[in-house]
Amino acid sequence: MSRALTVSIDAMGGDAGPGAVVSALLKTSLRHPEARFVLHGDEAELNALVSRQARLKDCVSVRHAPGRVSMEDKPSHVLRRGKDTSMWHAVHCVKAGEADVVVSAGNTGALMAVSMFGLGIIEGISRPAIATIWPTLKGQTIVLDVGANVSASEEQLVDFAVMGEAFARVILGLERPLVGILNVGAEDQKGNDAVKGAAQILRAANLPMAFHGFVEGDDIAKGTVDVVVTDGFTGNIALKTAEGTARLVGSYLRQALRRSLLSRLGAVIAAGALDTLRRKLDPRAVNGGVFLGLNGVVVKSHGGADAVGFASALDLAIDMARADLKPRITEARGRITAESIQMIDKVGEL
Repeated sequence: MSRALTVSIDAMGGDAGPGAVVSALLKTSLRHPEARFVLHGDEAELNALVSRQARLKDCVSVRHAPGRVSMEDKPSHVLRRGKDTSMWHAVHCVKAGEADVVVSAGNTGALMAVSMFGLGIIEGISRPAIATIWPTLKGQTIVLDVGANVSASEEQLVDFAVMGEAFARVILGLERPLVGILNVGAEDQKGNDAVKGAAQILRAANLPMAFHGFVEGDDIAKGTVDVVVTDGFTGNIALKTAEGTARLVGSYLRQALRRSLLSRLGAVIAAGALDTLRRKLDPRAVNGGVFLGLNGVVVKSHGGADAVGFASALDLAIDMARADLKPRITEARGRITAESIQMIDKVGEL
């Protein structure tokens, strides 16, 4: 790139507000001193926050955007009347070639709508999807979709598989990622028409993909496959359930270690191991979903993320900006032959 890698940030999105964004930048600027950041939002509020941090003087700039997208705003409303919002400005900054990636903790539906309108969809991809990195017993797994599409057809699930596999190659560094479709059972006869149709297409298509078949919910944490494909309704519920379970286990553990003098002593002795466990159970460490399938890179942070969580989303955004994923997705999608496309139609007629 002729300029420094630049991250465009919707600083007014999310529950924690711009204060958490600026605190996150302090962490990220240390890890990525070469990166530059453009904050979009209330100029007076953002300048006041940034001016207190001398470390951010040379790497952060502020652009005024008077409006903000609330969590209750409908995507259609934002598309019609949201051109003055920090979210719209953040996406337009990438569209104009002034930044390499967008990060927002705002309204997911609105962010997807604005991103699709502003950046467009990669040719051949039917619908974008949100992909997230999921910790497992074997390392990490890519799961998509986790919220962009409430339902998905067999063609869309195939696209998710293509995008997820390309994402795993780049981000996880895997030469041949193993792909599975989330289902209620591993047997071929189980599941709805969309998952069964997508599995038939992936088995028959001439793709350089290691397709495992169906996986169940517990296979995600086991790390049975490298990429788990599902619709956004199921994926989002699975994601929120896993985050809630991690917090529950952490709470139970803290209660158990405080129960008696002996348990407190044990906690002191095992402090190193417990700290490692705490980090592994912290959902903030893997915060950030990537909108795959767009002509640009967009990372969605959890709406309730604090500074630690938002910094994780910024780290992911910088990794994505360096990855240049679009050509890989385009190439992989182009390998789906006309015969495979015809099979999609045949499955739909069954």
